[in-house]
Amino acid sequence: MSHDALSLIWFGLLGVLLIGYTILDGFDLGVGILHPIAKTDEHRRMMMNSIGPLWDGNEVWLVTFGGALFAAFPPAYATVFSGFYVAFMLLLFALIFRAVSLEFRSKVVHGGWRRVWDGGFFGSSLLAAALIGITGGNLMLGLPMDEHLVVEQSLTGQLSPYPLMVGALTVLLFSMHGAIFLYLKTEGDLQQQVERWIWRAFGLFLVVYVLTTMFTLVKVPRAVQNFEEHPWLWVVPVLNVLAIANIPRAMFKRRPAYAFASSCATIAALAFLFAAAMFPDLVPSTRDPAWNLTIFNARSSEKTLGIMLVVAIVGMPFVLAYTAVIYWVFRGKVTLDHASY
Repeated sequence: MSHDALSLIWFGLLGVLLIGYTILDGFDLGVGILHPIAKTDEHRRMMMNSIGPLWDGNEVWLVTFGGALFAAFPPAYATVFSGFYVAFMLLLFALIFRAVSLEFRSKVVHGGWRRVWDGGFFGSSLLAAALIGITGGNLMLGLPMDEHLVVEQSLTGQLSPYPLMVGALTVLLFSMHGAIFLYLKTEGDLQQQVERWIWRAFGLFLVVYVLTTMFTLVKVPRAVQNFEEHPWLWVVPVLNVLAIANIPRAMFKRRPAYAFASSCATIAALAFLFAAAMFPDLVPSTRDPAWNLTIFNARSSEKTLGIMLVVAIVGMPFVLAYTAVIYWVFRGKVTLDHASY
């Protein structure tokens, strides 16, 4: 297999890992963002227990994505992590504090103690979702990177209107995704409350989705360059719109599993569109396109990519099997017992 073919395969595998993470950890983060809507302590515990057995396995996809990027495209990994150092440290803190909040909340039966960890669970989930979107928005715009692969941009410089809009879109998308998941996992009063938030989250998401799409076409004209060269790619935006439109239709017909599948398809399509807009760039430079890091000038050696592909072929079935088994074992509605959060 040629070096170029291996580079294309690893770009595609990174896309698969990104889609897997955003779908699986997306509803985790969405549940955390929606956590304050719970009216009682029992409802808050049920929301946490809906993702309790799943969240750590879901984050394996993010760890795998980072490891694959490091091994397959090391200059891109180094540049992105140095350019977004503060943002990624905040993301790491949010993911750690979110896990601690889940585990520590029920260690002490005291209202004040639980309110502190409830606030931490909500705040860290919101921060993580927003940072994921803001990072994606900045990559779409490109980074002020010089010929030495040095990015000179402060944290405040990364908070321009477009990345903030993409961050808001990500928060609302994950909130809607998490709400639909909660509807599947709960019943009674909590389920009715969650249903109202599905419609609210969908309405807000739809407005921001339209605005972000318009802003992208104006602010990032290169985002449609690959679509002009490969017209078949326009099938994905059409499918994306259909998936979004099917969410309220499925909820109206009381088919929440269908709505959740459509929400997953929406996230997958948006992640695919992001990758298609970026290709073949991994880190575009706003200073000179000649300094862009692409899958061809930032790749590892042919032998490295080949060995990694063998490892991926052997290892990925185990990850998929683990994920499938966990979701099968913990299927059905949430119940509380002595081992619950």
